[in-house]
Amino acid sequence: MQKGKFYITTAIAYTSRKPHIGNSYEIVLTDAIARYKRLQGYDVFFLTGTDEHGQKIDEYAKAAGVSPKEYVDKVAGEIRAICDRLNTTYDKFIRTTDDYHEKAVQKIFQKLYDQGDIYKSEYEGMYCTPCESFWTPSQLVDGKCPTCGQDCHPAKEEAYFLRLSKYQKQLEDYIEQNDTFIYPESRKKEMLNNFIKPGLQDLCVSRTSFKWGIPVPFDGDHVIYVWIDALSNYITALGFDPDGSGELYKKYWPADVHIIGKDIVRFHTIYWPIILMALGEPLPKQVYGHPWLLFGEDKMSKSKGNVIYADDLCDLLGVDAVRYYLLAEMPHANDGSISYGTIIERFNSDLANTLGNLVNRTIAMTQKYFGGVLPVNDVCDSAFDPALKDAALAAVRKVDENMATYHIADAVDAVMSFAKACNKYIDQTMPWALAKDEAQKGRLSTVLYNLTESIRFLAVLLSAFMPETAQKIGEQINCDNLTYDSLASFGAYPLHHPVGTPVPLFARIDAEKMMAEIEEKQKAAAAKEKTFAEIEGIAQITIDDFAKVDLRVAEIKDCVPVKRAKKLLQLTLDDGSGKPRTVASGIAKWYKPEDLIGKQVIVVSNLKPAVLCGVESQGMILAADAGEDDVKVIFVEGVPNGSKVR
Repeated sequence: MQKGKFYITTAIAYTSRKPHIGNSYEIVLTDAIARYKRLQGYDVFFLTGTDEHGQKIDEYAKAAGVSPKEYVDKVAGEIRAICDRLNTTYDKFIRTTDDYHEKAVQKIFQKLYDQGDIYKSEYEGMYCTPCESFWTPSQLVDGKCPTCGQDCHPAKEEAYFLRLSKYQKQLEDYIEQNDTFIYPESRKKEMLNNFIKPGLQDLCVSRTSFKWGIPVPFDGDHVIYVWIDALSNYITALGFDPDGSGELYKKYWPADVHIIGKDIVRFHTIYWPIILMALGEPLPKQVYGHPWLLFGEDKMSKSKGNVIYADDLCDLLGVDAVRYYLLAEMPHANDGSISYGTIIERFNSDLANTLGNLVNRTIAMTQKYFGGVLPVNDVCDSAFDPALKDAALAAVRKVDENMATYHIADAVDAVMSFAKACNKYIDQTMPWALAKDEAQKGRLSTVLYNLTESIRFLAVLLSAFMPETAQKIGEQINCDNLTYDSLASFGAYPLHHPVGTPVPLFARIDAEKMMAEIEEKQKAAAAKEKTFAEIEGIAQITIDDFAKVDLRVAEIKDCVPVKRAKKLLQLTLDDGSGKPRTVASGIAKWYKPEDLIGKQVIVVSNLKPAVLCGVESQGMILAADAGEDDVKVIFVEGVPNGSKVR
């Protein structure tokens, strides 16, 4: 029976590089909710995708020697492949480079500008390149970006701004009048007290310092910044158009829930609602900011070397085992943790011992004692049977309650607790003992029927979390009645019905052996990296060694030949310190002074000064060997002088 529509979204993944398992948690979480809603009878639309514009993408593409589009095509493909590998059932995968999205975003920008909600001005503040965010000095935490903790540098730029301040009171009232809009409660208090009530500053929504973005339709010097571009995906994917939206938008918007990481709650509960208010469109019903999945106690980071990838885990354990771990291990509001040791422990205790053993021995006993067909006589002579049936129905209620509030780990735990109750029922009823007494055959048949029906309950409840396993269980009990409605009462498994063949669902893992294999693979990967460096003749350094090199952006204010050296040019640099810096560079063969004046370069600013042909050189500029007898100076654009290069 159709219960109405349910529109659910993930945050779109940034295409900087391949996502790790912590990023993949969100798509599995969202898929579990979407699957369960479908099971309950909802008309679900599940959206995910990729965010593909911005300065960081531009920089990654340049470093890779490809165009930004080529770069994002590759990474978007990797992200989608991981979504597919994790068996997620998204209805649409949007890319912000999709033509229809870009056109809709330009129309949105134009509409907001025409009605006065976007205006042109100039921004001056502290800029974080990794987050692509401007901050006021008061917003910095210990002088660093409040989001990622990296250094910020002073920046000044012409930009278009969205009037957040105009909608502050309207947003504040909306949040306070809609208790579950920001969820959980702790995130709501954080947004109101830390960001909204102190006063909203108008938001920079365009950039001129890079070109990899959607052009502002009426000003070719600007590209539309991430907030309007990326956030609008939730409506453009449905065919939103300020001039008249399609049927999909009318059917599914507003979203029932945006599933996002806790680090981007501010963007989704302040910027996004205000954009929608300015457009005159309904707000999403709820924004759920989930916690992070940590490696041990640390946030997963490639720079820390603690990254685990979903596809590698799937190769090791299987897709459903990975899905189970992610969903079972993550608390509702606090950060979860992942390590190879805990994954193996969960696999053996929950999947192999509790679930796998229950299914296997129940079907095996049915085959052994009754040739696979139960002549059910409904012989109940103990309190064990009603208790098992009550536990089955209670499990359904608990899963329903927890899924409705996105307590996914608690929902999974309710299913596994029922599986444990089934194993306890086996210990209480002792089918192997009943089988020895011909007079107890009727009782034995009832016990095994109750277990088979309980396993059917488990298959239905697990279908949102472990879909392949649920299907395998259905096949082993030879039952295709795995509907949600069939859980209304205990006893839907057909009488006198043959079960299938018992096949182990999960083989126990030899923890010591697997950990040794993992360590060997990690060593091999490290050795491969080292071998590559050696082949290329690269002397390896530590991060501490690299940190000693101070690289700064500087502008060439003057340039003259060095009289006593044909190879040298004397550069006078503005490195943001207020004092001119002199550098002697051996690039006279490839550059004339007039080619360099006004250009921005990168200088090693803490190099010990050296006198070259009578010129004290206070640093070195970066250049590349571009071929045989060819050198190219590394130029940059639009970066404040003195900015540190990392």
